[in-house]
Amino acid sequence: QVQLVESGGGLVQAGGSLRLSCATSGSIAGIRFSGWYRQAPGKQRELVASITSGGTNYADSVKGRFTISRDNAKNTVYLQMNSLKPEDTAVYYCNIRPIVPVPVYDYWGQGTQVTVSS
Repeated sequence: QVQLVESGGGLVQAGGSLRLSCATSGSIAGIRFSGWYRQAPGKQRELVASITSGGTNYADSVKGRFTISRDNAKNTVYLQMNSLKPEDTAVYYCNIRPIVPVPVYDYWGQGTQVTVSS
């Protein structure tokens, strides 16, 4: 059974940094997409950053401040967040999509709260 466990969230002042981690337990036979989403109160969940074999992509709001990376040996995806702003406050979720999308299209972590104070 595959599980994603996130860590690294917390409270930080504006301008500070956090690094989120998403560790995968269980076996996934090939990953085609790893991403971080976030959802702020009253807003829709949005894709913040993703990484595939073709490279990385970022939402315009985080370009130049956030960096996504993956350590395949550790089955872990990271999101380094620098120059944090109050508008980055949200619950952050890790998302993994296997190469073979059946029987499971994707997996989600439980979410980790990031709060940025002004």
